[in-house]
Amino acid sequence: MSKDWFTSSGGAWPWVGMAFGGRARFFESGEVRLAILSLLDEGPKHGYQVMKELEERSGGLYRASAGSIYPTLQQLEDEDLIQSLQQNGKRVYTITEAGKLELAKDPETVKRIWQRAEKWEEWGQYMKPDTMSVMKPLMALGKAAWGAAARNSSKSGGEERVREVLDRARQELDRL
Repeated sequence: MSKDWFTSSGGAWPWVGMAFGGRARFFESGEVRLAILSLLDEGPKHGYQVMKELEERSGGLYRASAGSIYPTLQQLEDEDLIQSLQQNGKRVYTITEAGKLELAKDPETVKRIWQRAEKWEEWGQYMKPDTMSVMKPLMALGKAAWGAAARNSSKSGGEERVREVLDRARQELDRL
């Protein structure tokens, strides 16, 4: 199974890390700066807009803190990858030519960041505080399913029976 599908580091199932008492990480090392450069490549933004855009693109599952975004913006500015101007009492950031070159060095990572954001956005509509009470029974169901599959893997049709039970449960939930 690939890392993208079952990790607590922001794969397609962002809730996995949270379910086991951890926290899901949206960004891997070095990705915050690329995401910010990518957002600024779309147009000038102030820091709060950067934070809100990251939250929106993740369906609300990733909430950037000022403590992580503003130091990154400052570092990018120190490296001459972005510049800022004071406008209407807010510091507005724009990407520089050097920033565009930096962004162009790793287009695949940038693409993966926004693909992952789309996956998180899909889950975000369901991952609200009032729906998190289903997490414990969901994880218990997953554990039971994996256990049953493991116990029955050598039996003819054993894993298929587990899939059938899970499909019936999903269909019943879809009818609610």
